[in-house]
Amino acid sequence: MQAIDLASVIRQTFIVVIEMGAPALLSALGVGILISVFQAVTQINESTLSFVPKVLVVGAALLIAGPFMVATLKTFTLHIYDDLVTVGGQ
Repeated sequence: MQAIDLASVIRQTFIVVIEMGAPALLSALGVGILISVFQAVTQINESTLSFVPKVLVVGAALLIAGPFMVATLKTFTLHIYDDLVTVGGQ
């Protein structure tokens, strides 16, 4: 495998990692900001208040984005296996 191929695989790996983590992280970030604003406006200082909404929204985001995540991971895995066969055949 040439160095340029390895760099391409590493770049693609980082892109897949971002695509896998983005739905859960961005939804948790959005809910966290909304809960923080709500707590600042109402002056409620309860640290456990944000836990349940975050869990529910992250779960919903994973249910909604699940098929996309599985398809992305499947495509990436098949691409890596194809590259392994190509390298092994040389």
